[in-house]
Amino acid sequence: MAIAKAERLMNLALCLLGTGRPLSKRELRGSIEAYLEAGSDDSFNRMFERDKDDLRELGLVIATVESLDGEIGYLARRDSNQLPPVTLDAEEAAALGLAAKVWQQARLAGAASGALQKLRAAGLPEDVDPYEVHSALEPRIPVHEASFEPLMLACRDRRPVVFDYRKATAARPEQRQVEPWALECWRGHWYLAGWDRDRGAERVFRLSRITGKVRSRAGRFTADVPDVVTVRETVASWAGETADRTALIRLRSGSGYPLRAKASAVRDLGDGWDELEIPYGHGLDAWLVEFGPDVVVLEPVELRAEVVDRLRAVAKG
Repeated sequence: MAIAKAERLMNLALCLLGTGRPLSKRELRGSIEAYLEAGSDDSFNRMFERDKDDLRELGLVIATVESLDGEIGYLARRDSNQLPPVTLDAEEAAALGLAAKVWQQARLAGAASGALQKLRAAGLPEDVDPYEVHSALEPRIPVHEASFEPLMLACRDRRPVVFDYRKATAARPEQRQVEPWALECWRGHWYLAGWDRDRGAERVFRLSRITGKVRSRAGRFTADVPDVVTVRETVASWAGETADRTALIRLRSGSGYPLRAKASAVRDLGDGWDELEIPYGHGLDAWLVEFGPDVVVLEPVELRAEVVDRLRAVAKG
């Protein structure tokens, strides 16, 4: 049904763009097969009004014109629906080139390259090579998880998904039914933010803990999708970027430099150990586990217990 609607919208847009005069509803109904198949005038009118509103939301400027005999017609003038010429200076082209390089290891590499080729055809200066400017910089966001591509497409198409997910404290994965909102990268790890249908709440999932294949499901989202800023704040909170307390840890000397950069206070305990006060927020336990035997949690008690539970889960495999 989504394909049928997209085809209907495309046909309506082509009719409105290709005409030299306003077309009435009657003429549009006779020109588009999907409208001819409408069961009644009321059904057609509802369908047409929804399609017209959808095209306007997509950016198509549709003019409504009343003829001398009072009949209403519609057309999309080409001069009102053309984008201005693309003009980029050397610095802007360099920024686009760096953005394209970011995705060299992901599925978006081809799309980024194609976009730059289109910009070249649209007027990108011939003496500027966006891939070579500032070529000493090699920004990359590696994507090793097989779940990245299907989740990216599901986020784009607003399709619910099902996958098996193993929490750090669990020995076995559990099936999760999720309405995916967005993918975000924090501290070199990819996270999916979305609505967990089983728990009836928003959740964040680390892609490296998704096991098996991501399967798509039919149907629409049941929860509202927040704007991108809210999603990023959610991921930041779940990934340990938001802190409202302080934790006290012991850290082996000469190790854990990311933790030292976050510390508000550092004391030398001797015997090759330091004591650090670091911000404590959701996700800190998962981060501390990554440092293995170089970290010992002293306070608070609940954080120490969470780290111990994660380490035991890892030991069990």
